[in-house]
Order: sequence, then C-alpha cells, then structure tokens
Amino acid sequence: MKILIVINDAPYGTEKAYNALRLANQLGKEHKDTEVRIFLMADSVFCAIPGQNTPDGYYNIERFLKGAIKKGAKVKLCGTCADARGLKNMTLLEGTEISTLAQFTEWVVDSDKVVTF
Repeated sequence: MKILIVINDAPYGTEKAYNALRLANQLGKEHKDTEVRIFLMADSVFCAIPGQNTPDGYYNIERFLKGAIKKGAKVKLCGTCADARGLKNMTLLEGTEISTLAQFTEWVVDSDKVVTF
C-alpha cells in the first residue's frame, strides 16, 4: 500500500505537522510494507530546514521528520512554495528534496490513500 501524507501548515504554531509526522512514524514502525510519502506544501516547507532548536519538553519537527525518513518515508517539498519562502537554494534536511506539482500529482494518482493535514 502507498500512503501520501500532505502537510500544509507551518512546523510550529499548530500541531498539524506534528500529528502528520506522528502518523508517518507510526506507519513506518508498524506497517513496514507500506510506502509512506510526505509532500510538504505552503508553510510546511519550513519543516525541512535543519538545525531546529526547540525548548526542552517541546516537540521538534526536525527530529520527527528525520525519524520518518529513517523508517523509509519519501519526503518532497513543493518547489513553488519553497521558492516563495526563500528556501529554494537553502540546505535542506538529508532525505528531503525540492519537487514539482507534476510529481505531487503523480503521487496523488499513484497512492492508495491520501491524508491531508
């Protein structure tokens, strides 16, 4: 099975990115035969910036995203969204890559389930 998780919100301020990545990590842990794909759109492209520093006791999106990647999740960022936010030429987390709307469309069509946060 292929599951696409689409994240739209910024990494902090709401818990949507946090909950999406919790789901991705749980899928990677309990359903190893499931292909997990994560597409970051709008302000969620900030999830892929390395060096996030959060206070002790608070969730850290970078750690959650790295965990999902370690479990085999594929992570792509909307190139237009990244460019609009000045991220297109920045170093991103290892295992993430700038992508296109065409790739996003392909993932939507090719996925068995699409979950949006």
